[in-house]
Amino acid sequence: MYLPPHDPHVDDPMRFKPLFRIHLMERKCATVECMYGHKGPHNGHIQIVKKDEFSTKCNQTDHHRMSGGRQEEFRTWLREEWGRTLEDIFHEHMQELILMKFIYTSQYDNCLTYRRIYLPPSSPDDLIRPGLFKGTYGSHGLEIVMLSFHGKKAKGTKITGDPNIPAGQQTVEIDLAHPLQLPDIENLRDFSELSRIVLEVREQVRREEQEREQQQEEEGQSQQAALQPAANPLGGEGAEGEETAAGAEGTTEDKAPASQPFVLPMGVISRNEDYPRTCRICFYGTGLIAGHGFTSPERTPGVFVLFDDDRFGFIWLELKSFSLYSRIKVPFQNAEAPSREAFDEMLKNIQSLAT
Repeated sequence: MYLPPHDPHVDDPMRFKPLFRIHLMERKCATVECMYGHKGPHNGHIQIVKKDEFSTKCNQTDHHRMSGGRQEEFRTWLREEWGRTLEDIFHEHMQELILMKFIYTSQYDNCLTYRRIYLPPSSPDDLIRPGLFKGTYGSHGLEIVMLSFHGKKAKGTKITGDPNIPAGQQTVEIDLAHPLQLPDIENLRDFSELSRIVLEVREQVRREEQEREQQQEEEGQSQQAALQPAANPLGGEGAEGEETAAGAEGTTEDKAPASQPFVLPMGVISRNEDYPRTCRICFYGTGLIAGHGFTSPERTPGVFVLFDDDRFGFIWLELKSFSLYSRIKVPFQNAEAPSREAFDEMLKNIQSLAT
């Protein structure tokens, strides 16, 4: 298992923790050992469920327990996962979230199911190289997000989740067709000024979506009325192709603009104050928020901030919060998707599991 570094140090390397191991004794004969817990390897079991999926089961869960009971287990987990003690955490809400995360994760130490994930395919037109990133999520700590590009959209999909937003959900969506022009550094400190700019773009996006839907409806009606409906789709496809090419060209032009000064507006909370003070470009985006147990999920407006090839940020406007993301540089082998279609199918599958 690859664990993120201790919160909020997103630039630190990932941590490695073995979960099980297999001893190949002879042909068609092997022993499986569970590595979970602090009492050393013990008897386990592995089952191949279906293609790209398998499960592990521990046969001696007493090896996972500690003599001091759940309280000692929680303190040990807190020290290993967060690099701190319970006395270090003064905020009551943060204590509650951390305890919930411990309860969620510790109840699955008996049986785990593994499903293959692919790294996102890349294209020369991508803003930066897609991949896996460590990100700050307030009191939830660090989580792993997969950044992938889909035409005029970029998506950040959670690979690890929390009690509010589970793994598999699309945590952020970036609208690459709507770059944001930030105000000068003094006006940027004013949260109301940034909020005004973002909300104006949100209204523009809504209007464009309504116009697009209306245009598609009118085209559908005209196609039904036409004697030769095949003539119109070709024109529509060509127009769409031109628009996509123009969008791609615009994105390419924006890939390496002059850097501009950046500072978080007053009142925006950041777990990591060591964020870059210059950025390349910003885009309008939306972020997914929800209550505990993924209740009442909604997409809210925000700002995607590209710092460099390996770091980006997202300002959650409604939460007045900032997430900083840093690339995971672990060289995962054999993780490339065989095709774009296979990657898109995988994204659908992990989202369906989360819902």
